[in-house]
Amino acid sequence: MDRREALRLLAAGAVLPLVGPKLVAMREARALVENSTGPHTLNAHQFATVKTMAEMILPKTDTPGAADVGATEFIDLILTEWYEDEDRGIFLQGLADVDTRSQELFGAGFVQCSVPQQVEILTELGEKMMEEAQTMENGVRLRRGAKQMPRGNFYVMLRRLTLTAYFTSEAGATSGLNFDMIPGRFDGCVQIAGVNSGKEGSNQR
Repeated sequence: MDRREALRLLAAGAVLPLVGPKLVAMREARALVENSTGPHTLNAHQFATVKTMAEMILPKTDTPGAADVGATEFIDLILTEWYEDEDRGIFLQGLADVDTRSQELFGAGFVQCSVPQQVEILTELGEKMMEEAQTMENGVRLRRGAKQMPRGNFYVMLRRLTLTAYFTSEAGATSGLNFDMIPGRFDGCVQIAGVNSGKEGSNQR
């Protein structure tokens, strides 16, 4: 499997069942993230902004947060080696718009804002995302009744990348999804105490 194919699977990892060849590919792709030599698309300020926002989306509680699983490094790698120029530009422009918004509202970049101010900005981004989803011409319903999310929306991209980074990591899969690489023993035919196995017992209701 080549590098780009592995990254394609990693970018789609949150919606792939982690079994068989796909699980092997996911391991290969994850190794690319872990062996990354540092940001290539994001500069230091952008990296700090993405890291702050990702950690707010998935904060550390009794389970690891986005920062603990290298979500920002993952996002930078996907931006660099998988995203096309158009999508990369949309993401970076959206990131710049976040700072523009925080400057207009609070006179500081997003990272320099207080936590309540950052929460206000993310809330606005989430509300805008849902408004765009409501007004989409094609209101196709996805499984579990969720609406299709708008394409070209920075916050949608950030959330998906953050969630994918988390749930394709070992910590996220084991802590968040309770994914067990080697499932426990399964006994298909076990005699249950107190249940008759003969014909007489089987006819009882």
